[in-house]
Amino acid sequence: MSSAQDQNLNIAEGPFGPAWESLRQFECPDWFREAKFGIWSHWGPQSVPMYGDWYARHMYVEGHDQYRHHWRVYGHPSKAGYKDLVPLWKAEKFDPDALMRLYVAAGAKYFVGQAMHHDNFDNFDSRHNRWNSVQVGPKQDIVGLWREAATAHGLPFGLSEHLGASFNWFAVNKDRDTSGPYAGVPYDGNDPEYADLYHRNQGYTLNKDGQLLWYTDNDAFQAHWFRRIKDVIDRYQLDLLYTDGGIPFGEIGRCIVAHLYNTSTAIHGTNRAVYTHKHDDAAMYAIGVLDIERGQLDATAEQPWQTDTSVGDWFYNVRDVYKSPRQVLEMLVDIVSKNGNLLLNVPQRPDGTIDDECEYLLRRMAAWMQSNGEGIFGSRPAEVSGEGPTSAQAGAFNEAAVAWSAADIRFTRKGRNLYAYQMRWPEDGRTVIRSLAAGQGPLVAGVRLLGHGDVDFKQTAEGLQISLPQLTPPEGPHGFVIAQD
Repeated sequence: MSSAQDQNLNIAEGPFGPAWESLRQFECPDWFREAKFGIWSHWGPQSVPMYGDWYARHMYVEGHDQYRHHWRVYGHPSKAGYKDLVPLWKAEKFDPDALMRLYVAAGAKYFVGQAMHHDNFDNFDSRHNRWNSVQVGPKQDIVGLWREAATAHGLPFGLSEHLGASFNWFAVNKDRDTSGPYAGVPYDGNDPEYADLYHRNQGYTLNKDGQLLWYTDNDAFQAHWFRRIKDVIDRYQLDLLYTDGGIPFGEIGRCIVAHLYNTSTAIHGTNRAVYTHKHDDAAMYAIGVLDIERGQLDATAEQPWQTDTSVGDWFYNVRDVYKSPRQVLEMLVDIVSKNGNLLLNVPQRPDGTIDDECEYLLRRMAAWMQSNGEGIFGSRPAEVSGEGPTSAQAGAFNEAAVAWSAADIRFTRKGRNLYAYQMRWPEDGRTVIRSLAAGQGPLVAGVRLLGHGDVDFKQTAEGLQISLPQLTPPEGPHGFVIAQD
């Protein structure tokens, strides 16, 4: 693997360099610490079939559901390949400002678009890739339109990049069927005319121990990755850059992180950009923000972190069963109590719209935020994240709905106020917070039920006992503001 110096990969001047020691100067900016909730648009040409994530790969995997769907709807991948699917993405009803209004109402404090997925297609007018949304398909700068809408609504703007894995991930387009009427006929990825979309990856090690290698040792692709991602940073002056995986390609990847931070420093006088990645090693974690895909931590982290997940599949999927508003709100409260943020993807159809179910979820979240958002946004972790018998399991790809009980409480803090979120409404109308029992901490001077008003309470040896009013139970946790002497 060649170094950044060998490849002469120049970055913006500033306080950050590609060495680990230099990047560990990173301090998470206040906007991210206070935001707590962001919306993500994980959207591109793979939404066209409305048949789920990783379509550009699985359409070339003989026997896969997406392979069969593609063959039967669009044609066999030896004839109708991904190159033929991309122009069908038109985004003809895309209204980023209308969507951003929904997202802001639902509580989003930052927005993340997608620069490119593993499919090697750029959602902007790339200087280094003719397969982009201005030249093919929508004929629009999708990223630029998102940025304009986010800025108009006062949201920090970020982008996700999934390009690092593409060289190996997309290699299946070089295969061929082993049986059936097209047995032995090469897929269209073998056509040299389209090698800039499908990659020149013949002869490279793509798998290890039967598993897909996430990053390649191909020097030319590593340099190409650098130029593509640097182009994104220079064009859109990002507040956040999400990498789908660990920091790619050693020093070359660290150059991108340094360039992101130095570019932000030049604009703002200090770095306000966040680099999120999936290195959970503490030394690597320290150069940015840890991202846990479809999962979380089991305890409060000293530094801010992020869960990224989706309402359903990553790309629009007609077969999806979506998360309920209750589940999303319970996840949000639990994550925020542990010093985390939730980045939620809302799947878009290929025309740019969201469906009725997603709009319903966002509107239910908006109603909850009006009453309960006070203890979420701008909060910091309390001394303990919570109490009760139930907990979400830690780790990535582990986000099943949790059977919370009325005994489960999650805490946040803002100044002198402690916020306590009861994860389920108690059938007897009585809340008991045992960690606030008399003699175990400060005296409680008052309790207010968010969205309602002051409520009766007693601080006893059993705990802080709160009498709830007769209300329709909320769709999600309900919060209290607890004033302590």
